[in-house]
Amino acid sequence: MKLYFAPGTCSLSPHIVLQELGLPYDLVRVNNRTKRMSDGGDFRTVNPKGYVAALMLDDGAVLTEGPAIVQFLADLKPDSGLAPASGTRERVRLQEWLNFITAELHAGAAPLFRRDFPSAVHDDVRDRLRRRIEFTASALSGRDYLSGAGFTVADAYLFTVLGWMEGFSINLAQWPAVVDFIAHVARRPSVTAALLREAAIPPVEM
Repeated sequence: MKLYFAPGTCSLSPHIVLQELGLPYDLVRVNNRTKRMSDGGDFRTVNPKGYVAALMLDDGAVLTEGPAIVQFLADLKPDSGLAPASGTRERVRLQEWLNFITAELHAGAAPLFRRDFPSAVHDDVRDRLRRRIEFTASALSGRDYLSGAGFTVADAYLFTVLGWMEGFSINLAQWPAVVDFIAHVARRPSVTAALLREAAIPPVEM
């Protein structure tokens, strides 16, 4: 398999999952601005949507959209515990969290990447994100992970997106359960290994 990534983006989530599963994979770095890749190609030939993450399978098929990718990966090793079995209520709960993170935190933060937006727009976005983080903090109260039972693909995604918040001037210190969650996940060997592998690939020239 081959994972296409850009540092500091949502592609870290499937990368963590790959490390959790111990699956063999190659990494290709993408320049988000130019769409050039570390192997010299144009990323849009891999994913016409133009954004990471993308996962190329051994047969050449390409999967996109992080929540779909991480569930596909988890199902390759059902005994890993990274996702409950398909068709169970627990799997729906996992998908519920993945959808929440996607729509309310990930997409909800998107305007903050736009420096040309008015400050009033950014303020409104931050207020909305704070309410969503408050809900997340309540869910994490008294537990290490979202499900309470163990680390899942939803935790990898949540960890990735929460990592952007300080850069958006959202101080997470007001939610101790969130701070504890981030610190707990950051200590997992899979996270350390994924970050080290990404850092080892030089930036793609413009």
